[in-house]
Amino acid sequence: MTQRQIKTGYFALAALNTLATSYFLNYLYFFLRDHFGFANLQNLGISAVYGFIYIFAAWQCGKFAQRRGFHTSLKFGFAGLTLCMIVGGIFNSVPGIFCALGGYGVVLLFIWPALEALVSENEPDSRVPHMIGIYNCTWAAAAAFSYFSGGKLYDWNDRAAVFWIPAAIFFLQWLIAFYLSKQAARIPMRKFKSVEVSPSHAEAPVSQPLTHPKIFLKMAWLANPFAYVAVTTLIAVMPGLAQRLNLSPTKVGLFCSVWFFGRLAAFALLWKWISWHYKFRWLLAAFLLLIASFMVILLAMQLWLVVFAQIFFGFAVGLIYYSSLFYSMDVGEATQGEHGGLHEAAIGAGIFAGPAVGAASLKFLPQYANVGIFAVSALLVCGLVGLIWLQMSRKHSVGENRTALL
Repeated sequence: MTQRQIKTGYFALAALNTLATSYFLNYLYFFLRDHFGFANLQNLGISAVYGFIYIFAAWQCGKFAQRRGFHTSLKFGFAGLTLCMIVGGIFNSVPGIFCALGGYGVVLLFIWPALEALVSENEPDSRVPHMIGIYNCTWAAAAAFSYFSGGKLYDWNDRAAVFWIPAAIFFLQWLIAFYLSKQAARIPMRKFKSVEVSPSHAEAPVSQPLTHPKIFLKMAWLANPFAYVAVTTLIAVMPGLAQRLNLSPTKVGLFCSVWFFGRLAAFALLWKWISWHYKFRWLLAAFLLLIASFMVILLAMQLWLVVFAQIFFGFAVGLIYYSSLFYSMDVGEATQGEHGGLHEAAIGAGIFAGPAVGAASLKFLPQYANVGIFAVSALLVCGLVGLIWLQMSRKHSVGENRTALL
């Protein structure tokens, strides 16, 4: 196999992993509702615990991948995920499923930081945006397909859709990881210390900001957890939304997967159009759209309005996520595995915070209608304030630099 063929194998692993994890996590909340009577409060609570585990696992697993090798990390992760799905499928109880979810939250992080690093490892700087673009479009397409088709699978056999089909996919990935590891060991990987490409083959230059690019990394790392505040809250309360709109899981897959396809479209656009790099106005517009569309989706009483708002929600989430991953790989001094781990840890912070705030508001203020939605929306507004504050500090820094040059 050539180096490019091995990279294609990594993209295939990203697609398969997204497919399996989406079937499990997105429809687990429907499973808990149907088998154990979970409502929004309980689903948000278990999602918050999962996010709390995710935060610390991401950081440490990213370091593990860097120290022990990305292929070792992949093999360990796929084996662990297979075992977690088997545990969840066999033990038909809340403690059993909780153990499966907790284990899943740990071992999943042996995979994503490693894959994020492998797709851009040993690539010249000019190709890093291109490889990240392929990676994002690959997993986003798999996520859209899984949510679209998962409802039908769930109605056919809920336990198979949530546990056994993901278990089979994870086991297949474990086999593929062994094969790619052996093939990669036979091929000397090219090392690039500087970018030397002919003008005809060079990608368009990235627009650099007046101040240090690390400011944009900080803004993206702030925005991305808040995007996952909205995403995770939406997924956790989807069974309740479906009940309000009288949607079966199959119809949820059809009508509530729109934002997944919107995110995919955003990834494809941002991959080819790079003028958004280091432009604050795009990040700000995405954050504003995120808040507005999140509230419309969860408060609207008409299905068409829910579907319409998802288009904007998907584009907003797509730009924020893409910013975080791109700046993580493009900026900074840490290794790629550690940056991937920090990127995932930031995601974990959002996965925890959104459901935690939503669950707490439902627990202590149940007498107020839609209190969870407004509480999470208020949290998103706090993120918006933080983003603007970072931008203002950036402008202040630019002003000082200009003064020093006079």
